[in-house]
Amino acid sequence: MLIPPVSIAIIGAGPAGLMAAQVLSEAGLQVDLFDAMPSVGRKFLLAGRGGLNLTHSEPYEAFVSRYGARQSNIAPLLQDFGADALRAWATELGVETFIGTSGRVFPKEMKAAPLLRSWLQRLRHPGMGGVPVRFHMRHRLVDWAPVAEGGGGDFRFQTPAGEVCVQANVAVLALGGASWPRLGSDGAWAPWLAKHGIDVAPLIPANCGFDVALTAARRTEQTEPHANEAAQPQEGGWSAYFRQRFAGQPLKSVAITVQGDDDAPAFYRRGEFVVTTTGVEGSLVYAASALLRDELAARGSATMLLDLLPAHTSTQVLSAVQAPRDGQSLANHLRRRLRLDGVKTALLHELLPRESLRDHDLLARAIKALPVILAAPRPIEEAISTAGGVRFEALDEALQIKRVPGVFCAGEMLDWEAPTGGYLLTACMASGVRAARGVLAMETKAA
Repeated sequence: MLIPPVSIAIIGAGPAGLMAAQVLSEAGLQVDLFDAMPSVGRKFLLAGRGGLNLTHSEPYEAFVSRYGARQSNIAPLLQDFGADALRAWATELGVETFIGTSGRVFPKEMKAAPLLRSWLQRLRHPGMGGVPVRFHMRHRLVDWAPVAEGGGGDFRFQTPAGEVCVQANVAVLALGGASWPRLGSDGAWAPWLAKHGIDVAPLIPANCGFDVALTAARRTEQTEPHANEAAQPQEGGWSAYFRQRFAGQPLKSVAITVQGDDDAPAFYRRGEFVVTTTGVEGSLVYAASALLRDELAARGSATMLLDLLPAHTSTQVLSAVQAPRDGQSLANHLRRRLRLDGVKTALLHELLPRESLRDHDLLARAIKALPVILAAPRPIEEAISTAGGVRFEALDEALQIKRVPGVFCAGEMLDWEAPTGGYLLTACMASGVRAARGVLAMETKAA
């Protein structure tokens, strides 16, 4: 079914698409916003369950460095719409923000829903000079063909009423990555763009958890099949005992080091993460995930060194380990001397051979640098975000596809990645602003 052509189509109602719609709507242009889901901002709302980390308060130089190899591409976008602009935008919507102890910025209510409601109200009622955005929900994009002349494209959507074809003079694609596909981002767009000669880097998990490799305790478990009825081959490297007792528990006040090619630390940070049924996940692991993921891709395995007591020196740890036990078990000795217990002590038993637990020097070194060998990243569907996407080399400065005039890209579908901490949301919204301004420049030139 064909419907009348639209002037400007935005496809994807996540933060990037909504921000592009706001800029264009308030400039007096009619915008038609299409999305596969029944309501907008599904992933935005999910992110808000933990408090909605909007952005970060650190200085600009540190902020832009979080975008790694793509910081030169993201920096101009942040100059247009950075952390301060995002906070001012939230204030305009009636949502006050505050800076947490980690430097992260949150809404005072610590919820995403009130902010999204205010945002949608603004899009539907943009005020004097603005044009209300027209929303088209349950429109799942299933194909796209560029228009040979004049720019834009023909977009084919699957809807509850059947297939709908829409011709748009100008379009902003904000289709997301491939994480959390049940919320609308499934990466299905990648082959459609690639078949038109648009350079798309493969989508891979970012800010993801990892499965651990076979552990020392698991190897022992497999050689003693009658010791535990549950000791059967299972997913992941943890032993049945460790998985059943400690999956879901946090490792707090620890540090992770990832060594570089020259044996110098390529990454070091304190924080916390969580033990899962198959491995590890959480904020500290996410911060190192790009390095670990790339190491796995290059070499088939990756190792992170876990400091269980970063506030203690190696000398302090060795002295405590060497102290007389007075007949106590190793677990009680470590708890009494170092306050090391629970999941931390269990990790030592899980990852170290038994002989290492009896050697004071080896045990002390392990407490300060316990090798955790990783076997694979978790599936892309579970990742917080994705890397890969439309390469910036395929776009002009306005994020317009060079090969397809009148079609712009924004958000997570671009080839960049960043750690959690507000960097993802800020860059997504900044790219929506940049793409919208590119559309405005095109419309002004056409007029």
